[in-house]
Amino acid sequence: MVLTQISEPVAAAAAPVARRALPTAGPLAGQVAIVTGSESGIGRETARALCAAGAAVVLNGRRADCLEATRRQLEAAGATVATSLADITDYAACEALVQTAIQVFGRLDILIANASISQRAYFLDMSPEVFKRVLDSNVYGAVFPLKAALPHLLKSQGSVTFISSISALNGMPSGSAYCAGKAALTNLAHTLRLELDGTGVHFGVVHIGFTENDDDKRVLDAAGQPVPIAYRKPRWQKTQAEVAAIILRHIRKRKQRTVISALGWLIAIVHGNFPRLGDWVVLTTMRRMRNFYE
Repeated sequence: MVLTQISEPVAAAAAPVARRALPTAGPLAGQVAIVTGSESGIGRETARALCAAGAAVVLNGRRADCLEATRRQLEAAGATVATSLADITDYAACEALVQTAIQVFGRLDILIANASISQRAYFLDMSPEVFKRVLDSNVYGAVFPLKAALPHLLKSQGSVTFISSISALNGMPSGSAYCAGKAALTNLAHTLRLELDGTGVHFGVVHIGFTENDDDKRVLDAAGQPVPIAYRKPRWQKTQAEVAAIILRHIRKRKQRTVISALGWLIAIVHGNFPRLGDWVVLTTMRRMRNFYE
């Protein structure tokens, strides 16, 4: 039987929860994962891939209806999941998220910091509050779940994966706060690898390229209002399932860095070795394909 629990991020002590059995088949059998922002999009498909590999997964999101729909969808396919309705920029909520994994499944082996907010606005036009909101979601939205989860990951010698973007490898106009936040995750992972060397905990970063989005995906404009994401031609995009499979492979191989797509690797090489050329390419595409950024 597949069961689930919805845990609210509240300070009051929760009623005792019966421990649930973990899957016994698959390369990740016996392991427990948390995927932030797994109510939809890449997070949902990553949770699906983890479940297919034998892991039990704690789903997370801020929209109760989407979270419940994803839970039902995965359970119908035979997955073992629990849910935690939590804002990952709230540390107390992240503690409740981690406690869901411990109370329901008894352990934690994998943390995927996926949830974040993006933008579609130039820095000059953005209010400080909107910039901070985007930056907080990308930085503290990864730091807070990790801080709450780390004691348990040290016990299991587990794995931490930050979901970043190719935008962290080279600046992207109209994405200042998002790019800054994603770039911060690279140095955070590097620093933690050094600080926690010898503990057995894996820290990795996946730089995602252009990926198909759910129809209802929104980003913030300069005033903080939700707007559709900039249009990209389908031929430039990977499917969410393709990206999830790459993330799963990254975790299983405990890689330090994964850059998705040839474009991503090209950006990394050009930015690292020929930064002026990289700037010229971006500025040229801005002039010719302004809607790509706006």
